[in-house]
Amino acid sequence: MRASIYRVPAALGFLLCPLFAHAQAAPAAADKGDTAWLITATALVLFMTIPGLALFYAGLVRAKNVLSVLMQCFAITCLVSLAWLAIGYSLTFGDGGDWNGFIGSLDKAFLLGVPRDAVAGTIPETVFFMFQMTFAVITPALVIGGFAERMKFATVLSFTLLWLLLVYVPIAHWVWGGGWLAKLGVMDFAGGIVVHVTAGMAALVCALVLGKRRGFPHTAMAPHSLPYAVTGAGMLWVGWFGFNAGSALAANGSAGMAMLTTHMGASAGALAWMMIEWQKYGKPSMLGVVTGMVAGLGTITPASGFVGPLGAVVIGSSAGFVCFFATQLLKRRLEIDDSLDVSPVHGVGGVLGSLLTGVFAAVSLGGAGFTVQTSIGAQIGVQALGVGAAAAWCASLTWLILKVLKVVVGLRVAEEQETEGLDLAEHGERGYSP
Repeated sequence: MRASIYRVPAALGFLLCPLFAHAQAAPAAADKGDTAWLITATALVLFMTIPGLALFYAGLVRAKNVLSVLMQCFAITCLVSLAWLAIGYSLTFGDGGDWNGFIGSLDKAFLLGVPRDAVAGTIPETVFFMFQMTFAVITPALVIGGFAERMKFATVLSFTLLWLLLVYVPIAHWVWGGGWLAKLGVMDFAGGIVVHVTAGMAALVCALVLGKRRGFPHTAMAPHSLPYAVTGAGMLWVGWFGFNAGSALAANGSAGMAMLTTHMGASAGALAWMMIEWQKYGKPSMLGVVTGMVAGLGTITPASGFVGPLGAVVIGSSAGFVCFFATQLLKRRLEIDDSLDVSPVHGVGGVLGSLLTGVFAAVSLGGAGFTVQTSIGAQIGVQALGVGAAAAWCASLTWLILKVLKVVVGLRVAEEQETEGLDLAEHGERGYSP
């Protein structure tokens, strides 16, 4: 009798076993709080490019080129979005087999291999796709500053597509897609290496290959609308909270700390630049304050989720100082016409912030600790390797892309078109009534 009693639960267990197995095999559910935050962060990062960066750059160029910069930002957003869907996302975050250390695969091309209910961590993969897409959008848009007011629009589009696939995607995979730099323990919370080092290096190469604008540096080329530039810079500051805090990929303490350090880094960078300029020239300028703010934001980006508030203030202050003198060196001493200071602000800031991440991420200095390495010296070495590898790859491939495009479609507009302005010459429109 007792044996038959014991057989009942055993039989029930046998019958229910497939149900339990099915429950365990069901896909993980996305966290509603994390999902809501990442959707918000995605909108904020897209807001950084359109209208933030578009207005910032448009205000810094001359009036005859204002529409050309706005057009480039809009067109790059659309082009990169489609390329990201086609193969960019898959090559960055797809499983690459034997090539996994260098590049991903095409298993997620057009998201055809991604189920509708797929989850990346605690958020839907569609949201993760969109969030990462906004980073892929803003990075080549930043490069505009290196060739503004002189590159053909058709060349801008061709360059952007090739640069995205040959430069941004591989480096993003190395750092964020489980590639070889990630395995070594390189720490880049939100894009100091992936976004700012690459954009800065690409802008520098573009400025060198294309050459100076007509009249530079002897003809004054002041920003035509500082109100535009300041408005765009303010939008960048707000959007950067999504850029950095969203990179925690969750609504948690790491996101909160990233938001805090982002704000402190921007504030310290703006004030440091202002004070140096005030002491050097006798007056603080509005352009200097917003440029210092952008330098602080770019420099704190790789460290934002890894360091504490004190580290953020030191990093932001260092950005204001170092990027100010980098701008003076490139434009005044070396006379390199990086039109909108992408390389000395974003590039130098990205390098500085990436290296200082290896210092201030230490627990003893208020940071969250290192991911793989065990000492400040070892982490700085890995950070330097990541910066050097990304810069070398970016410089060589950017140069190659430009040389090919020079033969195929040409790089610069004609001299008379540059004099007339790209708004009329390339788009047949005026930003302002004559």
